[in-house]
Amino acid sequence: MPLFNFTAFRVFFPFAFGYFLSYLFRVVNAVIAPDLAADLDIGPSQLGLLTSTYFIAFASSQLPLGIFLDRFGPRIVESFLLLFAVLGAYIFSTSQTLTGVIIGRAFIGFGVSACLMAAFKSYVLFFPEKAWPRVNGFQMAAGGLGALCATTPVEWMLKLTDWRGLFAVLAVISLCAALGIFLIVPEKKTSPLRESFSSQIDGIRKIFKSPHFLRIAPLVTLSQAGFLSLQGLWSGPWLRDRAGMSRPEIADVLFWTAFATICGYIFFGLMAEALSKKGFSVISTAVTGMTLFIGVQALITFNTGFPASALWILFGFFGTSGILSYSALSSHFPKTLSGRVTTSINLLVFIAAFILQWAIGAIIHLWGTGPAGNYHPSGYLAGFLMVSCLQVAGLCWFWCSGKILPNQKPPC
Repeated sequence: MPLFNFTAFRVFFPFAFGYFLSYLFRVVNAVIAPDLAADLDIGPSQLGLLTSTYFIAFASSQLPLGIFLDRFGPRIVESFLLLFAVLGAYIFSTSQTLTGVIIGRAFIGFGVSACLMAAFKSYVLFFPEKAWPRVNGFQMAAGGLGALCATTPVEWMLKLTDWRGLFAVLAVISLCAALGIFLIVPEKKTSPLRESFSSQIDGIRKIFKSPHFLRIAPLVTLSQAGFLSLQGLWSGPWLRDRAGMSRPEIADVLFWTAFATICGYIFFGLMAEALSKKGFSVISTAVTGMTLFIGVQALITFNTGFPASALWILFGFFGTSGILSYSALSSHFPKTLSGRVTTSINLLVFIAAFILQWAIGAIIHLWGTGPAGNYHPSGYLAGFLMVSCLQVAGLCWFWCSGKILPNQKPPC
């Protein structure tokens, strides 16, 4: 299918809007964190648990989601699941307790859990393989736009209402997204999947045993989990406590970080496609980007004196590189497994994101909270350093595992 025709637009834009909404939900707590902490009277560990609940609920659906995407198709699955996001946003907006907002956050995470994977599955069905990195890059850019709208625009909206009113509006928008996908996206006429349930489970087992998957999965998991954990919550408090920024200044920096995320997704998608024509694999481009991303995190972790705004903009740009691995992995498996391939790696990413986001808060909590509600610099250093060290370990595994794993054709 040509990249630009009416059917392609009907496929791309509804799924892109769904992912826009998913990403907005994911990172909005970085801006409203002070309000949540004050209104619910919670500390950094509880704040980390609340925000990371999104990730564990998201992760819990990934393996069955892959099966459902391959069996029922992305249109039906995503439009149905988004109804849970509607319910979750409503619960979040009306709850008066920590338990209540955690439940709402969990429903939101579960409800948007198909927004990216359903899109990837749909693009595998509707677009040629050579276009996957580019189309996936534009899809991820839509998520970056959601992250952008979760910064300064949310700060502006909070002058008109509070965080509860914000989530009530998001519940309505989620309902519109579900209806849009169900009514606009076309069905792809394919032969029905006749695999038994046991055969589908066996397909997942083959993915996790694949040398291609085993080699890249640790690095991608830890890179993307670190990106999600810091961007989605701890970037805002870090800018307040380590860079001494006011709330409007933090919103502006996060705005440009999100803009850099959009640029990064588009850049790496186009770059991977261009370099692949010259003989460089998509995995090569992804690993190079993730290596640079680790370097940027090290500069942030040690607060080396570089302008904080520039470092977080680079964080947003290079943090996008790991997503290239999704399309690279899909090319190693039959199209009938494509849904399960992407959800398998996504499962690992979001379990790790849940653990890291909560663990960072728990580590910061060890140093206590200041009279003004600020967190100690040593807590940030220890928490962020843990994330960077884990990513370095994943990078080392990638380069060393080529000599360990069987039947491994080097992707670089």
